[in-house]
Amino acid sequence: MRKSYSNRHRMLAGTLLLACVGAAAAATAAPHPDLSGVWGPYVEPGRPSIRALRASMKLPFTPAAQKKVDAYKALVTPTDDNPGKFCLGYGMPESMVFSGGYPMEIVQRPDVIVIVYEAYGELRHFYFGSRVMAPGDRVPDRDGYSVAHWEGDTLVVETTSLKEQEDELYPHSADARIVERYHLSHDAAGHKVLENDWTLTDPSFYTKPISAVKKWTLDPKGVFLPYECNEEAWLDHLEALQKSKGATAPAVY
Repeated sequence: MRKSYSNRHRMLAGTLLLACVGAAAAATAAPHPDLSGVWGPYVEPGRPSIRALRASMKLPFTPAAQKKVDAYKALVTPTDDNPGKFCLGYGMPESMVFSGGYPMEIVQRPDVIVIVYEAYGELRHFYFGSRVMAPGDRVPDRDGYSVAHWEGDTLVVETTSLKEQEDELYPHSADARIVERYHLSHDAAGHKVLENDWTLTDPSFYTKPISAVKKWTLDPKGVFLPYECNEEAWLDHLEALQKSKGATAPAVY
């Protein structure tokens, strides 16, 4: 009996030891990188500007996509119209690639990462685990719906549920899939840099996937400024109403 009790005791002690070791390992495991903060565009020497990129870009469109893009350009080119003139956000992937050259802010939590682009106040959410909505419940959007997970120090984000857009730097169909891989690095001066290796896959629009790299640099003192795109249109509307009621009417703004 004493021997049997001793064996059971050793087994229990071994189990408790393994549990303690596992808990200690989890407690000391390196946390995920903190991406929080205000990030501005990273100007890389020798890299063309977005405007130059627009002018020189040759994308591998399918014939059907090329026809749609050409029709869109023929419609808007004479007037130089674009979504921004009507206070419409860029949508993915242009909101991430360009965003008017304005900064973005990242707010990081364990179950969701929120990105706010200063331009147009454009907003993205990267959802994790139980926060992920079932595909059938997602509403198509210009920025799509993004599901995220960590692979070591790399944040992997998959965006679907997009709307078809011909008005993009990278036009795409509603079936497009964008995978982003975010990781931190440093430039030659030691400044923190956020890199995003991203790929757009859309067989309806492209004969092969589109891949590129986007970088930002951390601005430790960065702040967001108000971006009320519709305000001028509203003030112009009030001014027109004022004129229609006569020059003697009191101002209402």
